[in-house]
Amino acid sequence: MRVVTPKKLRDFSKKHPIAKIPLLYWYEIVKFADWKSLNEIKSDFRTVDYVGNNRYVFDIKGNDYRIVVIIIFVSKKVYIRFIGTHTEYDKIDANKI
Repeated sequence: MRVVTPKKLRDFSKKHPIAKIPLLYWYEIVKFADWKSLNEIKSDFRTVDYVGNNRYVFDIKGNDYRIVVIIIFVSKKVYIRFIGTHTEYDKIDANKI
């Protein structure tokens, strides 16, 4: 999969250094994935949730952080829409960002 705007991961890691390694781990798995469905994503990340509108939510570092992405399986692209703490995530509508 091609992660669009991985700079968002680096920028977030600068503000939250403890998230850097878990975010790098997430990125490396996604970068080499060839997902075609939610079930295939779940084989790599068992806690991923589909929230509608092509959006998927990944728990990072034991659910301390969340990443919301749009996944387009046909073009094999992952668009990062949100990275934040669990508290920040609770304030957004992941289906609409």
